[in-house]
Amino acid sequence: MKAIVCEQIEQLKYTEVEEPIVGKGEALVRIQRIGICGTDLHAFKGNQPFFSYPRVLGHELAGYVEELGDGVTDVAIGDLVSVVPYMHCGKCIACRNGKTNCCTDMKVLGVHIDGGMVERISLPVSHLIKAVGLTLDQAAMLEPLSIGAHAVRRSELHAGETALVIGSGPIGLGVMKMAKQLGANVIAMDINEERLAFCKEWAGVDYTVNALQLPKEKIAELTNGEFPTVVFDATGNARSMTDAFSLIAHGGKLVYVGLVKADIAFHDPDFHKRELTLMGSRNATMEDFDTVRSALMTGSIDIERYITHRVSFEEMVDHFESWLKPESKVIKAMVSL
Repeated sequence: MKAIVCEQIEQLKYTEVEEPIVGKGEALVRIQRIGICGTDLHAFKGNQPFFSYPRVLGHELAGYVEELGDGVTDVAIGDLVSVVPYMHCGKCIACRNGKTNCCTDMKVLGVHIDGGMVERISLPVSHLIKAVGLTLDQAAMLEPLSIGAHAVRRSELHAGETALVIGSGPIGLGVMKMAKQLGANVIAMDINEERLAFCKEWAGVDYTVNALQLPKEKIAELTNGEFPTVVFDATGNARSMTDAFSLIAHGGKLVYVGLVKADIAFHDPDFHKRELTLMGSRNATMEDFDTVRSALMTGSIDIERYITHRVSFEEMVDHFESWLKPESKVIKAMVSL
């Protein structure tokens, strides 16, 4: 069986691996779609925390069930499924409190353990979602969009509030889309004017701000000097994440959706003066997957335009590094098997 392995920094290769064994409570899934995530790109460049080499990448997955292990009744052979790639323990304090997304012993496919850049993979049925009524592309995109849904839900954003989303990559776009679905007023901020135009067209944001052109003054103008009550930073950039503190309303919240391999510092008196709330948002839960699945079923999320680049499994290694270049204009790359 073929797999794609990240052997070390900036080195991907095809290799033969053993066929997976289907255990009790598991199902064998023939992978048909693999979305390329920032996590994969950062791992390739050596910038991904919690990562070790060699590793089979890939956690945005969809495919068809081919074989069932003992005791499996929740899915049937032939079912199209989406994968929840966060393998939680179910026993720790986070899991017991329903926060399986930040399990103390989290094993994410393609990060801590080998992922789905393979022809077939055996997975616990508890981590498969039947994608009835969805396309293969939609099923594969449940996971990245659920990260945005989780961040919005965690922020407790309400209709009518103003939210600023910094970063218009695939995760930031998902945050914008889910915030608009809630009825919030959304400002998108980025350094790329083409991306900002896409935020308006695809996510339906209300305003855009270029981060290189006096962003604080512009955001103050758009909010009558009050600033957004919720700011989401989806950049994974330490400078952006630090500067975001100055863009929040008194009593507001800053949600870090992006992850950076660095320390972040802030000025404590100003933090206290405005009684700010700083939050991390990691992964997603089944509730978030259900939210996105419902939105996809209604057709309110345009997956075809979200996916900008497509290649076959056999071509992926040749194209992968090019997706890191700004001139490639990748929003979401999709691999087909």
